Amino acid sequence: MSDIVLKNITKRFGKSVAVDNLNLTIADGDFITLLGPSGCGKTTTLRMIAGLETPTEGEIWIDGKCVFSAEKGINVPPSKRDVGFLFQNYALWPHMTVYQNISFGLENMKWPKDRIRKKVDELLKMLKIEEFEKRYPSELSGGQQQRVAIARTLATEPKVLFMDEPLSNLDAKLRMDMRTELKRLHLETRSTFVYVTHDQLEAMTLSTKICLMKKGLLQQYAPPLTVYHSPANMFTADFVGNPSINLIEGVGSNINLDEIKIQVGDLNMLFCPESNSVSLSGNHKIVLGIRPEYVNIEADSALQASIYSTLPSGMETIVKIQLGDLILTSVVFQGKDFNVGETVGVEFTGERCVLFDAETEDYLALGRLEVIAG
Repeated sequence: MSDIVLKNITKRFGKSVAVDNLNLTIADGDFITLLGPSGCGKTTTLRMIAGLETPTEGEIWIDGKCVFSAEKGINVPPSKRDVGFLFQNYALWPHMTVYQNISFGLENMKWPKDRIRKKVDELLKMLKIEEFEKRYPSELSGGQQQRVAIARTLATEPKVLFMDEPLSNLDAKLRMDMRTELKRLHLETRSTFVYVTHDQLEAMTLSTKICLMKKGLLQQYAPPLTVYHSPANMFTADFVGNPSINLIEGVGSNINLDEIKIQVGDLNMLFCPESNSVSLSGNHKIVLGIRPEYVNIEADSALQASIYSTLPSGMETIVKIQLGDLILTSVVFQGKDFNVGETVGVEFTGERCVLFDAETEDYLALGRLEVIAG
């Protein structure tokens, strides 16, 4: 079992706090993505687990063994942590062939030649690069170099594989192809993957769990669809999702424990919490989160809006609509498009609209939303 446990991990650089009291458990076989904007502490966290950065406080455990403890003075070097690290620039030896790059670590470990040959052949086949065995890195495309770097990292059979934005140098199509390969590789190797990215689409598509960070603080740690549908706070809701969630400021007050009247300008809506009751006294300042797929353009709706802009991409069209003083984002599928200035009907659908406290930006409830008269 290769569980990774971080206990009260803090990293300071002078007066700056890069990671602040982080507690995290990564289960054996998970594909965890450390996600967040630049400077949030995700790469620092990865490097601390790998042993490339020394925490200021806390403990790190890998596979039941304490590899770092500030209090006990333990700091196991990276080479003894049984982990593999895949860098953004691949770091392949330019003077070595594909075979030599993959076998290099095994030769240093004094593996017998026949065992090395067998292991390299297995990895060449797994990553579909058998035909490139005798080529040099300069003779390979970016995607092929990436596969060689992955094979080299996997060769020594690390319990954990760390990846720091490994796809950022690839073009859009190749990134999509490599995401597919990484997900398949994770299932085949059954290793624990810890992956750093600022790309929320990568995090959504690859992860078993997302660790979302902001300014060194953990915001939410949950499966991708939980983060998407049940965000812990307004930052999480806004950061995850493309196109971004609609965040609408308004005031809310309880009609009863199971119904909240929300007023946004001249627009009156009824919010019905999914499970937990919410108590809002008076005109409580709230923010309503509505995902673009819940803003439907319906010809026969009584609620009228005008088309502000459209961004057709073939399979879907991202539509900005103007509803009074609001500019809302909608997603329309099947390649449909609209004319700017066109009048359309609008409906809010879905059971997972989100209510946040405007002052604290904390999550209040999920629920169903409908427009009401008066």
